[in-house]
Amino acid sequence: MISFADVNYFEPWWVQIIKSLVIFGVIFAVLPVLIVYERKLLGRFQARYGPNRVGPFGLLQPVAEILKFATKEPFRTSTSIGFLYRIAPAISILTAVGALALIPFGDVQHIFGRRVGIYGIDVSIGPLYVFALAGISFYGIMLGGWASGSKYSFLGAMRGAAQLISYEVSQGLALVGVVITAQTLSLTKIVHAQAGMWYVIPQLAGFLIFMIASFAETNRAPFDLVEADTELVGGYFTEYGGTGWVSYMFAEYTNMIVVSGMATTLFLGGWLLPFGIHPPGWVDPIVVAVKMFLVFSFFIWVRATLPRLRYDQLMSFGWKILLPLATLNLLITAIVVVA
Repeated sequence: MISFADVNYFEPWWVQIIKSLVIFGVIFAVLPVLIVYERKLLGRFQARYGPNRVGPFGLLQPVAEILKFATKEPFRTSTSIGFLYRIAPAISILTAVGALALIPFGDVQHIFGRRVGIYGIDVSIGPLYVFALAGISFYGIMLGGWASGSKYSFLGAMRGAAQLISYEVSQGLALVGVVITAQTLSLTKIVHAQAGMWYVIPQLAGFLIFMIASFAETNRAPFDLVEADTELVGGYFTEYGGTGWVSYMFAEYTNMIVVSGMATTLFLGGWLLPFGIHPPGWVDPIVVAVKMFLVFSFFIWVRATLPRLRYDQLMSFGWKILLPLATLNLLITAIVVVA
């Protein structure tokens, strides 16, 4: 088994730089495509066409919107705090992209005569690293709401803080069951540990808890209380427009990709295929991408199906139902592993 230290040993610094550029380039190229896909799929769910005016089949709609937001005149309220107001969206999007660097899209492969891991980094504390970045992204939401100088924005930020803290506990406990079963915190080693059986089968309860908590963590329906337009106008980004608003939206979609990648890695076998099928190494990223795409589609399906909850229902469900179930799943997993 190749450890993080070994990867650093045989990967020179310029390979790490190329990986970073590829991650940033791919994510910013894929996000507009996913936005069109979500609008198209929502249209089909709701018996309408979706975007179909700008470009062939409406495929250039995100490009038109990006140009529109990029050319808008920057504006902020007189009560806002300029420096914090500007860096808040940057914190959200940088932490989201940083978490994406941990998703393993394949094992170590030989590329141009060098051994290169098909992932950004493989730290020995993979899930903890992701949760650390999620904790930093929390400040992007809080600073955006507080520095805007708007009561609606601040109320949306406080809602976001309470929601993230509430569901992050259950999400973390769901992952502990996987860590206990695999006996490692390395994401690549967790994938290797699923060679006999994907963890979605023995950890089905943990998988469901993780997915439900992820809907709240990414502010997606039916837990999109942070941006409840009938109550908060727009939530913590009410006073943002142009590139600031786009940064928050890109961070939300990037977090959806990260959650899809984590679900694929921890529960769906990563790059492994069922029935003992072992394809060549270049197929690994395709397998991971397809699994992530299916999980991303599930996010959209839920958005088109379920209505938004009330805020008291959100908090009650998180603390009174989801957290006890996550704790019970953890205890049962520990007993089974020890016994």
